[in-house]
Amino acid sequence: MEKFPTPILFYSFLFALVLLNSRHATSEEVEDQREFNYEEDSEKGPLRWGEIRQEWSMCSKGSMQSPIDLSDDRVELVSHLGILKSNYRPCNATLKNRGHDMMLKWETDAGFILLNGTLYKLKQCHWHASSEHTINGKRFDLEVHLVHESATGNIAVTGVLYRIGAPDPFLSSIMDYLADVSDTTEEEEVVGMVDPRQMKTSSTKYYRYIGSLTTPPCTQNVIWTIAREVSTVSEEQVKSLRVAVHDDSDTNARPVQPRNRRIVQLYRQTVKEKN
Repeated sequence: MEKFPTPILFYSFLFALVLLNSRHATSEEVEDQREFNYEEDSEKGPLRWGEIRQEWSMCSKGSMQSPIDLSDDRVELVSHLGILKSNYRPCNATLKNRGHDMMLKWETDAGFILLNGTLYKLKQCHWHASSEHTINGKRFDLEVHLVHESATGNIAVTGVLYRIGAPDPFLSSIMDYLADVSDTTEEEEVVGMVDPRQMKTSSTKYYRYIGSLTTPPCTQNVIWTIAREVSTVSEEQVKSLRVAVHDDSDTNARPVQPRNRRIVQLYRQTVKEKN
């Protein structure tokens, strides 16, 4: 494993300090994504997002952008973070076509996660195909982002990666609604009661780092948690998510961004914790 040039304790302290002060990541992802696209050579593509609007400049000049490659030989192994747990509950939700992705937005209190003593409420989730984050350079077939917000407006995102295999139970529960959106020009579809616990985000092994939103305005100081365990999703489900947005694109994944010497922690459950 690669050794950092300065003591690990210093990096641990610095990482904790950033978490405690990761405020003002308050700019939400844009609701109408038609102003930008994912075409590499387009004037509206990822390399030009920061030029489209002044308030999107962080997409070009930010030094803590997401996604990144999560390389196991460049992580700090930690055991103090604890098992990734969520306290979610069923809640009414609406499915919305934002232009390049499908967002499921919970209308009221769908539960929360607790990070460093701060409560972050679940607001919405959305999907990227293929995955945006990579692990040791490997890209996966799908990635879901569960977006949470604290009382002070700070953002924490939990990501789960998927490979093609058995259908994902959570997506199976909303497939009919995805089909309804695909068959119409309507941008929203009321789903009713949706249980986020079906996404099974709890994990005994995960990555943690400070990054940004992966779509404009690319706001930084977002706390990212990426589950190391990879889930499965069917080809039909991935196709349904792409067809539903009507953007005629094969992908809605931002390219991997420079790590820029950021600390990436990898939590692993210890034998003591298991007992």
